[in-house]
Amino acid sequence: FIGDFFMEEFVTYILYSANYRKIYIGYSSSIIQRFYSHNTFSTKGYTLRYRPWVVLEVAFHDTKQCAMARERFLKSGKGRAYIYEVVIPKYRDIGFISA
Repeated sequence: FIGDFFMEEFVTYILYSANYRKIYIGYSSSIIQRFYSHNTFSTKGYTLRYRPWVVLEVAFHDTKQCAMARERFLKSGKGRAYIYEVVIPKYRDIGFISA
């Protein structure tokens, strides 16, 4: 809260399914609820098929537009290359995810 105003935070996130070696990229203004939804509530769709998911990366943004731009980048060829060449190896190296 700032004064009488509630500051809404927007988050981009990368989820990883170690069982299937799949990634999911998204953005949300309520990351905890969204993550819980991906792992528990969803009854159809991509995230249901590849459960369980772990969070690999979270980035906070001041505006929805910034979060959407980051999500678009992560879903691009260069963004996916960043995920597979930088993010996933970083977590493999520390033993958070298996090869």
